[in-house]
Amino acid sequence: MPELPEVEVVRRGVADHAIGRTVSSVEVLHPRAVRRQPGGASELAARLAGRTLVAARRRGKFLWVDLDDDSAMLAHLGMSGQLLVQPEDRPDEKHLRVRLRFDDDRGELRFVDQRTFGGLTAVDTTEVDGERVPVPVAHIGRDPLDPRFDLEAAVGAYRRRRTELKRALLDQTVVSGIGNIYADESLWRVKLHSLRPTATLTRPDARRVLGAATEVMTEALAQGGTSFDALYVDVHGESGYFDRALAVYGREGEPCPRCGTAVVRTAFMNRSSFWCPTCQKVPRRR
Repeated sequence: MPELPEVEVVRRGVADHAIGRTVSSVEVLHPRAVRRQPGGASELAARLAGRTLVAARRRGKFLWVDLDDDSAMLAHLGMSGQLLVQPEDRPDEKHLRVRLRFDDDRGELRFVDQRTFGGLTAVDTTEVDGERVPVPVAHIGRDPLDPRFDLEAAVGAYRRRRTELKRALLDQTVVSGIGNIYADESLWRVKLHSLRPTATLTRPDARRVLGAATEVMTEALAQGGTSFDALYVDVHGESGYFDRALAVYGREGEPCPRCGTAVVRTAFMNRSSFWCPTCQKVPRRR
């Protein structure tokens, strides 16, 4: 799934090309794209038509657009969801699921999703910590690129947990935005193994991990995110190229950039972890 840098790239594109515009109509071309919407396609169209898009916002991997009635359009990108800004005369994409037309002639916003795991939903918002967020996002923690992110609170939360370090990094209720790719890259940078018990983390170690996550995601954002295939693109259909700079993720059998040892892949929570067996020692069992 797209992680913080990839979602932020899309958010910026939506902010540049769709904010301030008023929706004239909504066309749903596949029911799965609105399966999370109570009332389905007609309810989504009714809640969005006539509304002005006020701001494109994000918390971690969650993206939404504030509307002028204090509700929001929440975009679930899933595995392959794309928000594209296209001219009205551009032929429809093969996997076009939802189309938003506006009351001007500056093109339309299209939701394209090959695997149909994503979708759009019009939702109510609620106030959390002094700002309004969509109700489904209210439980999500702030991310390291958020100006109001509290590093010391996150460090304390990690150390109080009784789990493994990578599992903690993937918990979006504590710190959001870090997914499988950037967890592996962050752990490699600080030479810690994914199985390190969080209860054994020192405060400096926890700060180093979060610092590395902030660093690697900032670098990825500068390069448009990580795109392993054509499914992860910005609003103009352009791919990011941070995959060229990845140290261990997806590099099984290749030499570690730091020590030359072959990178290892192991199963992890129905996914894969990539790590260097020399730089990242497996913790001893207590």
